[in-house]
Amino acid sequence: MCIRDRVDTCAAEFEAATPYFYSTYDREDESRPSGRRKVMILGGGPNRIGQGIEFDYCCVHAAFALREEGIETIMVNSNPETVSTDYDTSDKLYFEPLTLENVLNICDREKPDGIIPQLGGQTPLNLAAGLVEAGQTILGTSHRSIELAEDRKLFQALAQDLRLRQPASGVATTFDEAARVAERIGYPVLLRPSFVLSGEAMRVVWNREELEAYMARAIAASGRRPVLVDEFLEEATEVDVDAISDGRTTVIGGIMEHIEEAGIHSGDSSCALPPFSLNRVVQEEIRRITFTLAEGLGVKGLMNLQLAVQNGRVYVLEVNPRASRTVPYVSKAIGVPLAKLAAKVMAGMTLKELGFTREVQVRHMAVKMPVFPFNRFPGVDPVLGPEMKSTGEVMGLDDSFGIAYAKAHMATQRPLPLAGAVFVSVRDGEKKDVVPIVRQLMEMGFTIHATRGTRLSIAAAGLGGVVPVLKLKEGRPNVADLMRSREVALVINTPKGHGPRLDDTYIRALAITLNIPCITTMSAARAAVAGIRALRSRQWGVLPLQEYFPPKK
Repeated sequence: MCIRDRVDTCAAEFEAATPYFYSTYDREDESRPSGRRKVMILGGGPNRIGQGIEFDYCCVHAAFALREEGIETIMVNSNPETVSTDYDTSDKLYFEPLTLENVLNICDREKPDGIIPQLGGQTPLNLAAGLVEAGQTILGTSHRSIELAEDRKLFQALAQDLRLRQPASGVATTFDEAARVAERIGYPVLLRPSFVLSGEAMRVVWNREELEAYMARAIAASGRRPVLVDEFLEEATEVDVDAISDGRTTVIGGIMEHIEEAGIHSGDSSCALPPFSLNRVVQEEIRRITFTLAEGLGVKGLMNLQLAVQNGRVYVLEVNPRASRTVPYVSKAIGVPLAKLAAKVMAGMTLKELGFTREVQVRHMAVKMPVFPFNRFPGVDPVLGPEMKSTGEVMGLDDSFGIAYAKAHMATQRPLPLAGAVFVSVRDGEKKDVVPIVRQLMEMGFTIHATRGTRLSIAAAGLGGVVPVLKLKEGRPNVADLMRSREVALVINTPKGHGPRLDDTYIRALAITLNIPCITTMSAARAAVAGIRALRSRQWGVLPLQEYFPPKK
């Protein structure tokens, strides 16, 4: 029979108060369940792209919070390298893969009063329905609400019932169905599978051929769930919202404005809290949508919304009734431990009892920036898209957006240059947009190198002095030679459409190899210029996080 063996953390010198357990087949079960009120927390499993330390942070804070309330915590996780599996984090730890069979075996032995699957990311969340079918109690947001939010077709219907604006869309389970939806909406469209981690198989497709190529992967990722085919909102600003609700009161933790435009996975996009360009009317509409969805879904705990703002209109993209990877960032930016509060809410407390009933208004700027593993994979194109690629994140804090953004760049080990040369090459649709960026860089004394098409567009706008540089296929010395000779301090290179371009892919990959900051979107280029100008114009310093939140008197 399957039983639990104990890992003695005290080497038999004295009785261990913090043993670990693992499954095996034997006669004696060494686990000793207590009669206390107990809650099981499901971790995120192995660290991988899209599921890592951010969710482990939430699980750890939940264990600490429940311990404060006198509740025994049982952690289930299979990753020995995370804090949730440290000896002093929970009362009991089971090293087990996050599968329904393993979790139910532990439940049979421990008989927890409730299970929390909403803090470990998508992996444990996918177990919620099976746990309920087996008679287990899910704390916080119900599995029905989780299903309603995660299933693309069900959520589309809910948003329509609540009269919330969404991009034009349709659902499909076959290529033919997807093709009919795409023809009705018009290309480009975004494929969004259900119940997936880190944007797996999400893709912007520009024609029927691409749709056929990528739809098979989207169907495989969704399983039997529908794939959402929705209108791709070009030149829209994406917004993330983290909120907490106790079923009656909903409080927004933070509204985060993405620096990159919509279409890039939220885990790969830099963002700022509070928003740096959204007006008051738009922000109030975002708050209204958040409160409406929290009530409509019956959220008890954490909730993450992803929205898009285009021409002043706010569109709902998706909602996750669980912890998001931005919870640690928002918690540190506002000085409130959201995951701890959420755990206590799921255990039955109210936000009023916890003293958190109003959105925190911060006076500083907090910029989150992703960290990518591209330097570990020579030749990989660093262009971003709907499928997540980052493996971590950093945060820059300051009283100005420019300095905060520049500090975040420093933390990624690719600081913005204060002088030198900038190579610029952008797609045709952005050649007008790059002119003011080039003008500002020139005003600050930077030398601008550009390929023929970009250089001619800049000159046509009345800016001279741009140094011409050859493309790879045009001879030598070319742009790659310029970069290898360390004559370029910054690269601004946006992808030329939706297909592969040999020159651009090679240039971006070379910039990563040479550790040259490489910017691939116009919105990030504008933010970089603001950061460079701020660094050059005034002194800046570093403060401990606690200095931003002085103790209350």
